Amino acid sequence: MACEGCLCCVCVREKQMGIIEQFGRWQSIKGPGLSCMMWPFQAVVGKVSLRMRQLDVACETKTKDNVFVNVVISVQYRVIPEQTYNAYYKLADPRTQIESYVFDVIRSALPKMELDESFSSKDTLANKVKEELDATMADYGYHIEKALVTDISPDARVKMSMNEINASRRLREAAKEKAEADKITQVKAAEADAESKYLSGVGVARQRQAIVGGLQDSIIEFSGEIAGTTPKDVMDLLLLTQYFDMLKDVGASGVSGKTLFLPHAPSSVAELQKSMQSGLMENLK
Repeated sequence: MACEGCLCCVCVREKQMGIIEQFGRWQSIKGPGLSCMMWPFQAVVGKVSLRMRQLDVACETKTKDNVFVNVVISVQYRVIPEQTYNAYYKLADPRTQIESYVFDVIRSALPKMELDESFSSKDTLANKVKEELDATMADYGYHIEKALVTDISPDARVKMSMNEINASRRLREAAKEKAEADKITQVKAAEADAESKYLSGVGVARQRQAIVGGLQDSIIEFSGEIAGTTPKDVMDLLLLTQYFDMLKDVGASGVSGKTLFLPHAPSSVAELQKSMQSGLMENLK
């Protein structure tokens, strides 16, 4: 008895590959588009997607310093079109297979790293996962596009301790910088005070030099105008004049609206004035 079938059409969508079997045996692979097959002898038993897929694998393990962490690895993979047969027939569950290899790599690599190193070596860890998976899954028709370490999360108490350590270090640095700033301020203030005192001393010295020069000019002038006048007479007169100027300034300045008087010896001043006046009169004669 002859077996007869009918020709039918099958449509495979874009980015998919159709698996054709005849009497339960693999016959061919149909690409995207319209294809013909003999029904019911041939049938599309499955379709394989060529799109990029992602698998997030969460793994718990410990580091070299005995800190347990949860690591999340995101594996991006796709089927190699030329190996669609292997991808469909060799693996029943590719996701489980990928998870197993990720667990193996993570639990063998992280225990060799300390916690701080694991954060800074995320790329190294991801590359190890990708190399291991690429070498294994290529035989099953899968290409590992990328492996990413998307999260490394230690226990909450460990996080708190790390934050406290970081905060303490920053506070120590801030205190150091503040102390350095205070030191600079004090040094600059001391330098300014020293410079101010130096300039004040220079000013006083110049003032005294000017006073001495003026007194010298006055003595010479008086000696030239009044015959017989000695430098001592001129100095006594100048001192008396400055004394009365001082009393005038004191009387002009008041404390709470009252005049301030200072004790002095008027008798000695009067005697000095009388002697100077008699000496000047004699010189004038």
